[in-house]
Amino acid sequence: MTADVPLTPEQEQRIREAFERVPFAHLLKIELGEVKHGAATLHLEVRDELRQNNGVVHGGVIASLVDTAAAFAIITALEPDQTTTTVDLTLHYLRPLVSGRVTAEARILRAGRRIMAIRVNVFDETQTLAATALTSFIRLS
Repeated sequence: MTADVPLTPEQEQRIREAFERVPFAHLLKIELGEVKHGAATLHLEVRDELRQNNGVVHGGVIASLVDTAAAFAIITALEPDQTTTTVDLTLHYLRPLVSGRVTAEARILRAGRRIMAIRVNVFDETQTLAATALTSFIRLS
């Protein structure tokens, strides 16, 4: 998969419309940024309601951002009638996120006939790597 291949306007519109139909992403206030073939960038502004009791962003919020970013990287490589779901997610938290705008950059590493592997890196507002993940999705249709 190469992120250098631009999406057609129709593909980008389909992806942005799909994002609008993800209520959990709206609950967390995740924002869809740039999408390219095999890649997606999502953002999240740190807010008090996303913190755990020690004042850092809850790990579940980061995992949700990672999973959503991976899903939208995959959507760029699917036909309109194809669907997938997460098979696994291995996430390494490297440093706490405490404030600012968080960015998740997802890229498809390999797209097989059934299984797709995706790498996601999460950065804080200074572009310091805060978490890294490897996840896989399975094609359902």
